Amino acid sequence: MRRALTIVVTTLLAAAAVRGAADPGARWWAHVEALANDGMEGRNTGSAGHKRAADYVAAQFRKAALEPAGAGGGFIQPVAFNTRKIDESKSSLALVRDGAEERLALGEDANISMRVDPAASIKAPLVFVGYGLKIPERGIDDFAGLDLKGAVVVHIAATPKSLPGPLQAHFGSAGERWKMYKAAGAVGVISIANPKTMDIPWARSTLARLQPAMSLADKSLGETEGEQISVTMNPAHADKLFAGSGHTFAEMLALVDAGKPVPGFALRPRLEARVAVERTQVESQNVAGLLRGSDPRLRDEYVVLSAHLDHLGIGGAINGDTIYNGAMDNASGVAAMLEVAAALHESAAKPRRSILFVAVTGEEKGELGSLYFAAHPPVPRDRIAANVNTDMFLPLFPLKTLMVLGLDESDLGADIRATARDLGLAVQADPEPQRNRFVRSDQYSFIKFGIPALAMKVGYEPNTPEAAIAAKWTAERYHAPSDDLNQPVDRGAAAKYVEVVTKLAVRIANRADRPTWNDASFFKRFASRGTSQH
Repeated sequence: MRRALTIVVTTLLAAAAVRGAADPGARWWAHVEALANDGMEGRNTGSAGHKRAADYVAAQFRKAALEPAGAGGGFIQPVAFNTRKIDESKSSLALVRDGAEERLALGEDANISMRVDPAASIKAPLVFVGYGLKIPERGIDDFAGLDLKGAVVVHIAATPKSLPGPLQAHFGSAGERWKMYKAAGAVGVISIANPKTMDIPWARSTLARLQPAMSLADKSLGETEGEQISVTMNPAHADKLFAGSGHTFAEMLALVDAGKPVPGFALRPRLEARVAVERTQVESQNVAGLLRGSDPRLRDEYVVLSAHLDHLGIGGAINGDTIYNGAMDNASGVAAMLEVAAALHESAAKPRRSILFVAVTGEEKGELGSLYFAAHPPVPRDRIAANVNTDMFLPLFPLKTLMVLGLDESDLGADIRATARDLGLAVQADPEPQRNRFVRSDQYSFIKFGIPALAMKVGYEPNTPEAAIAAKWTAERYHAPSDDLNQPVDRGAAAKYVEVVTKLAVRIANRADRPTWNDASFFKRFASRGTSQH
């Protein structure tokens, strides 16, 4: 009872601070405090803390005079999930060579991913496929000469540097990879990260392996059908797979780092696995509010502003702290979206198109809430003109440069360039395309349905103090309990970012024409999907 009272009091105090603050940066931070305090318990998808956060967002939407755009005349769109949690005491992984079994230590050598609903047991050969890509239009076939039928594919989680950044991101995604592997007859996947590009060190990422994973109850939106097992291998122990092959993992990594082709070959051991899974169901919340457009001809078209509300909840302790608050990931983005809604309300803005504000759930589970929303929008999908997503924009230093993901994929690039120019800001494409950021957040769900989209962050040039600050934050705070309210942030940068998103949203909403994919964009091919409503 005392904890519940603390939660209510904390949230009410934060809301009062939002109402009373004149400084936009202070108002933004008050929202972050409301969403990322310990009482929200990390806002895990389907948790009571997430529901409290969703109710807070709905209250702020109401305050900004947005129309409810959820289900049943409210702001909430319920989303049903199937959940899976591994029982490691009854699960095992082993490599079998010439009848001799080598057990892999779960948590240390490798982890069995619950994002795939695994088979109870599997025995299969292992085949290394290098980058693990087959893209005929780019002349890439890492499967050539290899028999993958009935095999578990082993690949390095990297893409050739010769591919443009957005294509590295698209084809490097787990869903696209599985399409290739399934077509080749594979039954499972072992992924090995390149240690040089890991956002989270193994010692920290492995703490999450016992948390429930989720998939949408709507089976039509699944991407892992037929995948019997998915394993992530600790790169420090990857040579257990390569023993006896005549190759080493270090040799393969050197080829990746040099941008050279990586050979494929059969590995000596077979994989044997037993997996015990606890299954259940939960419901979580997307939150949607609508600012109705003013133009009788264009008001039935929609610009979607999105940010994910969920984080990781309560997990493995780091320095004694078990609450993964997610202040920058992504209370910061939701707070920015709330401030955009407030700014438009306070200025009595009347954009020509409607603007749809959506706080989505399940991003940390694989962008699932946004995928559900894009598949089941509250408005006709073919009337959604564009998406602008905000996720972990990291206001750690003054905003001078905008990093724009998807900058050159659609003519939204011209809109953000013009908006930035008016505000005296520089614009850059993703300076680190190997991190696959373009498909690692909720804009990708809209892109899959052919909707032009982009996302923005506070930018920096490589090899600068700002780049070092961002790298240090990622190494120490990303997906860690230290992404909390006790960290240095630049509120001025956050206020400037809110101004950018506000002006960009209005600019897109007031365009005479709808945004379109650039002719050279790979993602243009998805445009026809946006016209079919699930």
